[in-house]
Amino acid sequence: MTFAKEQSARGHSAFEAAVSAGATRLRPIIMTAFAMIVGMIPMALGLGEGGEQNAPLARAVIGGLAMATFATLFFVPLMYSLVHGRREDTEQENAQ
Repeated sequence: MTFAKEQSARGHSAFEAAVSAGATRLRPIIMTAFAMIVGMIPMALGLGEGGEQNAPLARAVIGGLAMATFATLFFVPLMYSLVHGRREDTEQENAQ
């Protein structure tokens, strides 16, 4: 969000700022989520003695990470571009 706001301040449209911010943050977000999901796989499989007790927790964490990654990469930039795009349109109409 901060990067998108900086891009908007430099004169980019809300959509361009959201796409640019998403592209810039794509790799670190994917790397972090992937590392956490891969790290939770042994726990999710429930291997070992007593592993079946923690397996549901690990599966929930993996699902939550997958959904949060999707939201971070697609939903948040979409909402940013919609909200700030409407503001830009309203400001342009008021200026005319």
